[in-house]
Amino acid sequence: MINSLDEFLEPLKSLTISSIDENGNPFSSYAPFVKFNHKYYVYLSLMAKHSNNLTQNPKASIFFCEDEKDCKNIFAKKRATLQCEVKRLEQNSNEEKEILEQFGLKFGNEMITMLKNLGDFYLFEFKPFYGEAVFGFGKAYNLGGEFFEEFLQRGNSSNSGHGKK
Repeated sequence: MINSLDEFLEPLKSLTISSIDENGNPFSSYAPFVKFNHKYYVYLSLMAKHSNNLTQNPKASIFFCEDEKDCKNIFAKKRATLQCEVKRLEQNSNEEKEILEQFGLKFGNEMITMLKNLGDFYLFEFKPFYGEAVFGFGKAYNLGGEFFEEFLQRGNSSNSGHGKK
């Protein structure tokens, strides 16, 4: 049983970003991430389509999902989705330095230094404003609390959920 969102996220190294492109169409891709001070960060090249999408439309969804090799039932993979406000951070700021240190701890300083030296990589910050999580059949939660990290049991009614018909 997973007791916290952080417990679920701890082994994960990447997330899926769903952004909106210049034509209003959805676009999904993935990126390695770190969570720091209750926010989620990805380090993206400006050449990546989702960098432009996130800059032009600063709302996106991020999705975390259990690896298929680890799940007991493919129809009930553990997963969490967060709706977020997004902002691109300034390069060479104290904030960037602090967060890139977290990336170095998780992914290795050599990789982060190489990406930084390319010059076109920017940190994008995802601040949640809504979330949901599913950890199996009948185990669906809304995410709540100040930072959208607490599991809130969804109410069941006779007309919804996995009840009898």
